[in-house]
Amino acid sequence: MKIYKVGMVGFGFIGKVHAYGHMNIPLFYDQQDFRSRITHVCTSKTATAEKGAMQVGAEHAVTDFREITENPEIDIVDICTPNDRHFEALMSAIRNNKNIYCDKPLTATLDEALQIKEALKNYKGMAQMTLQNRFFPVTLRAKQLIEEGKIGEVLEFRGSYLHSGSSDPKAPLKWKLSGAAGGGVAADLGSHILDLMHYLLGGFTELSAVTHIAYPERPSAEDPSKMVKVDAEDNMLVTMRLANGAFGNIHASKIATGTEDEVSFEIYGSKGALKMVPMDLHRLYYYDRAAAAGPIGGLRGWTAIDCGQRYDKPAGFPTPKAPMGWLRGHMHCLYTFLNSIYTGRQLGPSLEQGIYIQQLLEKVKESAATRSWVKI
Repeated sequence: MKIYKVGMVGFGFIGKVHAYGHMNIPLFYDQQDFRSRITHVCTSKTATAEKGAMQVGAEHAVTDFREITENPEIDIVDICTPNDRHFEALMSAIRNNKNIYCDKPLTATLDEALQIKEALKNYKGMAQMTLQNRFFPVTLRAKQLIEEGKIGEVLEFRGSYLHSGSSDPKAPLKWKLSGAAGGGVAADLGSHILDLMHYLLGGFTELSAVTHIAYPERPSAEDPSKMVKVDAEDNMLVTMRLANGAFGNIHASKIATGTEDEVSFEIYGSKGALKMVPMDLHRLYYYDRAAAAGPIGGLRGWTAIDCGQRYDKPAGFPTPKAPMGWLRGHMHCLYTFLNSIYTGRQLGPSLEQGIYIQQLLEKVKESAATRSWVKI
């Protein structure tokens, strides 16, 4: 069995999510060709690095990412830091031809993403973005049905990713709410739903966007008694046009009061339609326009397809009928990356997709600032 040595750069919430995948993939996928093992954990403080290393059984706790990116023993650099700290670690990992697993978005700015694009010209490793919403059976099945022509030509669509954490004016200004740190809902949630709709529908040609800051000031994360200015949007609504002229809306928000972690989409075509409803990753809903109608209903209507955890082999645990959970998509995203390294084939979204999403995010900002349609 090939064992890939992993260095974790960052070990906050998303670092623990990635670590869960590295540690548990052998239980979920019945294959003995490869696995990964975390050997290094890097954070900005010695205490948190040591704690993270202890939690995952890593031998080394470090505070300088170069001890991972420049280490000849490391096979995979797993980047889980805040957005504005991706760039330097990415550039170092690319220069050293490390395999790279990078959380979204790729970078904090488009300029950084374009520098990554240039650096990739000489890159010899395998790299993938963490865009896990592509990797649920429900979204994989939707992609399959669209490619099979089941819904015909796309006529219109909607995609949505909603949270509610920022609807509270007392929510402190942490880095995900800071534009200076590469935060804001467009980068945080918008990157996910833009990628998912691009994955399902193909390229966009132009867009028109609006964004909104709900509260111009929030309590400081360091000192809640002080108020600081907010410089990043709380929600975005984008109208996107496809190459065939069809258009639809893509919505991301952290001020949708009452929502949890709600990804959904609706895609309406000339032959049928697909939709995924919020908080139900178990089922894909399919409407077949060719199904027989009748005086009291016939067979035409929405069909709920039980996608569950029905991944192709070697996936096998837990049972395919078990309800789908949020972590499972992350695991299949990571498994796809490891399989890409092992087979030498790019099986998941590359860093080039990260660059494309960064370009879309820049177009969203441009359109929102000018209140106009912009070409992509």
